[in-house]
Amino acid sequence: MCGGDLIEQTACDEQREDGAARPDAVSAFRAARAVFLAGDRLEMKELALALGVNRATLFRWVGGRDELLAEVIWSVAEPTLRRAAAAAPGRGAHRIATILGDFAHATNTSDAFRQFLLREPERALRLLTTRAGTVQHRIVAFVEELLADEISADALDPLLPVPELALLLVRITETFIYTDVISGARPDAARVVQASLVLLGERPDQ
Repeated sequence: MCGGDLIEQTACDEQREDGAARPDAVSAFRAARAVFLAGDRLEMKELALALGVNRATLFRWVGGRDELLAEVIWSVAEPTLRRAAAAAPGRGAHRIATILGDFAHATNTSDAFRQFLLREPERALRLLTTRAGTVQHRIVAFVEELLADEISADALDPLLPVPELALLLVRITETFIYTDVISGARPDAARVVQASLVLLGERPDQ
């Protein structure tokens, strides 16, 4: 049967005459994700060899290494954000701050992510915190939805426009996830909650 989750978004794999699955973009993505989650360095040459295809075919399927890494990271980040949102209690500023804090904690305690960040800090920051990658704008869009939900529920009345506020909240979250790479300080998810509450107009000790 065909899969239908966020990772398996294409049709079923074609089958070889002997019944084995034919390598394709989906299997390439799955293999890349497995490498990343194992804490290993993703190399396109090694991935192509493992799939039994040439590098040109792999690049045609998934784009370059940066594009593939961004998709793999988002495939982990999105369900992490959604789990945090589903588990967060309450409404308004405290709910949003809790979600972002839980996401930061999950990221900071992920061995696979920390290995990538420490092994390739410049690439990680470029992919995750700038327009060169696709991850940040997706997280910003997710936070925009959170803000819109709280505003619709009359649980939040922000002083800033939603797009600007969402970007600032994501920037705060990034600061306390990547702080060891940026400044050498220890990542601190609790600071994400505190700073987010302040930006949302709440006192952290409330």
